[in-house]
Amino acid sequence: MKIAVIKTGGKQYKVKTGQILKVEKLDKKDGEKVKFETLMVADVDGKEVNLGKPSLGEKVEGKVLEQGRGKKISVIKYKNKTRYKRNLGHRQAFTKVEIAKIA
Repeated sequence: MKIAVIKTGGKQYKVKTGQILKVEKLDKKDGEKVKFETLMVADVDGKEVNLGKPSLGEKVEGKVLEQGRGKKISVIKYKNKTRYKRNLGHRQAFTKVEIAKIA
């Protein structure tokens, strides 16, 4: 079994085959395949390690399971003694992906 480090949405994730993870929103539809920029691929025991300088290309494939939005986060701004109070809400969009193959 192999482990890989991928980069998407400005973040890095350590993944293995069959893993399901939430990443920043991708412009893909449900059921479509997606390829990720791969930074490192290694065996589980660590005997064989391939490092990219800076990347290895697109060696990890995934399948989009769903598009969604996270829980609401409340952003409150308050200034003392000035009658200023502001309440905002935000829901971050995400894409749920299953890792299909690590080459």
